Amino acid sequence: MSGYFAPAPMTHSDFSDEFPLDHGLIYLNHAAVSPWPRRTAVAVQQFAEENMRQGARHYTRWLETEVHLREQCRSLLNAPSADDIALLKNTSEALSVVAHGLAWRTGDNVVISDQEFPSNRIVWQSLQEDGVETRCVDLTRGASPEQALVACMDKHTRLLAVSSVQYASGLRLDLDRLGTLCRDRGVLFCVDAIQSLGALPLDVQACGADFVMADGHKWLLGPEGCAVFYVRSQVRERLRLRQYGWHMVEDHLDFSRQDWQVAASARRFECGSPNMVGIHALSASLALLAEVGMEAVAARVLANSAYLMEALSELPDIEILTPRQSGRYAGIVTFRHQRVDPADLHRRLLARNVICAQRGSGVRFSPHFYITRMQLETAVAAVEEALRTS
Repeated sequence: MSGYFAPAPMTHSDFSDEFPLDHGLIYLNHAAVSPWPRRTAVAVQQFAEENMRQGARHYTRWLETEVHLREQCRSLLNAPSADDIALLKNTSEALSVVAHGLAWRTGDNVVISDQEFPSNRIVWQSLQEDGVETRCVDLTRGASPEQALVACMDKHTRLLAVSSVQYASGLRLDLDRLGTLCRDRGVLFCVDAIQSLGALPLDVQACGADFVMADGHKWLLGPEGCAVFYVRSQVRERLRLRQYGWHMVEDHLDFSRQDWQVAASARRFECGSPNMVGIHALSASLALLAEVGMEAVAARVLANSAYLMEALSELPDIEILTPRQSGRYAGIVTFRHQRVDPADLHRRLLARNVICAQRGSGVRFSPHFYITRMQLETAVAAVEEALRTS
């Protein structure tokens, strides 16, 4: 296959022992919900065992894990400080903190793309009652997706909200370029990074993002219910708080204080008790990604996608919907057959133990770094076999 490039070799311990999936299962659904690494399951089991036997006797040690997770997230994003990191429930909550925290004026507008997951569309459309327009941009109507987005900006544009990678097509946006365009126009830049964080490096300082959010249960290999939320320190005060509680104040462990003030750090966006189970789990998962190294993870993810696009395109009547140009794809490969209904093909693949998703107008494969070449070959063979039965 002429365009295929081999993934960078990985030394073993090789991390396959971290993913003891059932025999014969090909897991290509990390853009939906990832399986946990072994160490993450062990961390949760140990946490549960300790809680069962000792309750919160060692709560101060739990708090140390929380602090450590903030630092892990800071490092993953290259944020200036762990104070810029909040630990929220999910991406939608973080988007809502931004959307309903900013002081909008009638006539303001928000620019998004026409390919966004509902979480990054509905939240902005909910501002309509405040006189805020949501401009949904056709990304194909420009020399590049970035140009299409900026062409819809005007003097009333307050914020650009994009997914780093589009959930259905797998289109990867140039965040550095978008960040520069936003800075030049005085527009806030909000990035839903759920389909890239954990698969590709993301530098919030390099791209100039004001807000970045991502759930833990996709490429970060963690649990649902625990998400990272980055807020650039210079814009933190611009978000009006809509939730209040004991955890979001300074001196939050001094429960007898009657006077209080909002925490200076991004902890101000965490109103109540932390999700300690999720924190322990996500910390374990991020430790694995750090051990592998994000550059190595990205090389494997991109190589896996490149192989799939090449191999699937050689099957008769298969169309690759994901952009194949370098820099325009990440971990998602979406494809369709010219005559077989995507829902039908998806069912046939599930029956052959290829775990994937139906998204947009095609079938979506999303392999992480640990998925082997042999497993990818098996998945392509399963597509071929499934089509023969049509």
